Amino acid sequence: MNDTKTEPGTSAIDICVQHAREVLASQLPQIKDKGYDFAPLFRQMTIQLYLIGVMWRKGESLGLPINARDHAFAALQSMLISDGMKKKQAEQRIEFLKKMSLVEGGADTLAVAMGYDAEVNDDSMIRLFDEYRDETRVSGALWRLFERGKKIMAIGGAVAAFLTIWLTTIFIPKSEGIDILAAGLMAAALVVIPTFLIGLLIYRVKIKKPNQPASPPS
Repeated sequence: MNDTKTEPGTSAIDICVQHAREVLASQLPQIKDKGYDFAPLFRQMTIQLYLIGVMWRKGESLGLPINARDHAFAALQSMLISDGMKKKQAEQRIEFLKKMSLVEGGADTLAVAMGYDAEVNDDSMIRLFDEYRDETRVSGALWRLFERGKKIMAIGGAVAAFLTIWLTTIFIPKSEGIDILAAGLMAAALVVIPTFLIGLLIYRVKIKKPNQPASPPS
């Protein structure tokens, strides 16, 4: 891998972040042209894990006094903060990524492994996302279905509750307040529960739990 050009006195974290930005800038136009349709959270997580691998390998070339893999997480945290994320959010994100960076058995996830082997302008990110192209549970279509389901439950449940309470106060004016509230909650449940069950059925039908591919960096 070619060394990243840096200014004298630049810290190891800054060197790794600069290198990661260069690799990322060379990869993003390629995956944009492929037209992948992934859930936004999956896409974001996969890219961040990929950058961990990129910065891990770069850190190894710097002769760091600490573990280069751990240093990569610190560098990514610095990168997230410099991109506008609050420090506490960045810390929580890094803790999440640490957990997601390993598969059962302790091997690195495919994203980390491919980031570790990545070069500027190679096709590593395309090959990474191609591994998940047919994976239903990370598809953008399923994510959009999930988001619509949440809106239906929230808006539909609220509307059903409001109409039921309104109609009850008009046609049964002597009803107790607790009875009116109970009727509204029941109406909301008649919208929310079927929507949830339908979504759960779709999830069970479409989702197959895959064996996540992984190969540790060499």
